[in-house]
Amino acid sequence: MNGNGWGVEIHDLVKAFGSFVAVDHVSLQVPKGEIFGFLGPNGAGKSTTIRMLCGLLTPTSGEAWVNGLDVATQPEEIRKNIGYMSQKFSLYDDLTVDENIDFFAGMYGVPKELRAGRKQYVLEMANLTGRHDALTRTLSGGWKQRLALGCAILHDPPILFLDEPTSGVDPIARGAFWGLIHDLSDSGHTVFVSTHYMDEAEYCHRLALMYRGKVIALGTPAELKHGLDSHFLLNLNSADPLATMRAVEDLPGVLDVAIFGRGLHVMVDDLDVTSARIRQALAAKSIAIESLERITPSMEDVFVALIEAEERKAA
Repeated sequence: MNGNGWGVEIHDLVKAFGSFVAVDHVSLQVPKGEIFGFLGPNGAGKSTTIRMLCGLLTPTSGEAWVNGLDVATQPEEIRKNIGYMSQKFSLYDDLTVDENIDFFAGMYGVPKELRAGRKQYVLEMANLTGRHDALTRTLSGGWKQRLALGCAILHDPPILFLDEPTSGVDPIARGAFWGLIHDLSDSGHTVFVSTHYMDEAEYCHRLALMYRGKVIALGTPAELKHGLDSHFLLNLNSADPLATMRAVEDLPGVLDVAIFGRGLHVMVDDLDVTSARIRQALAAKSIAIESLERITPSMEDVFVALIEAEERKAA
């Protein structure tokens, strides 16, 4: 393997800090032009993996290529071929929008004759044309996020690494940001994005679920949901969710119970038998059921179920 033909190719990648293994034998391939999502809770190893792929950290062992370049031996070349954006946005608050763009154009080595055109592209893409002379610190989180993305693609890199780029940004701004990501993918860019927001999985072409340094699932959102087809998911609402949870979590046929909004999501192995068992158990404790209905699993449900399975294996 040499990484040619893929946007990103990883084989048995490991990163250890002393006795702590942050990334544990991760292998995956990302085709060019794909939006690849890296999901998992904080501390799962997502950012460490991305920093190795960006040439910012040296792997302990294993191999990885980014746009055909070897992470271990060509980190400087990789940094010229990628755009990188972290949750901290990497902008200078005391500079204007224009000045930030000029600074990053210089840092990325955008040829002088192309800078005016690239700046105009970024301003239009980020919808900041009328705010080019505003101080960056006066922008909302969503506008800063768009500007940071624009600065990361000034040199038109073939591959973008976005590390928790929507952290701390409101849901409307997050939706708009994902629209920009899809536009970049449509124009041929490979986008490798990490997030702990499970709803954002739906925006990705494929994704890996990462937990404790390992990839525990890999596929399209539909494929990962299909993996739960042997189970049934119920939405259970009652006046007392905590008492309800205690009453049903140990019932035969109940595989998992999680608080979800005002109610509970209950994973069961037999729809009719276990639903009846739940009704009987709650009636015995005089807990009134407001609603009990089958629903389609969300990515959050898939992820919770997969983590529970990992925990059971570890135990």
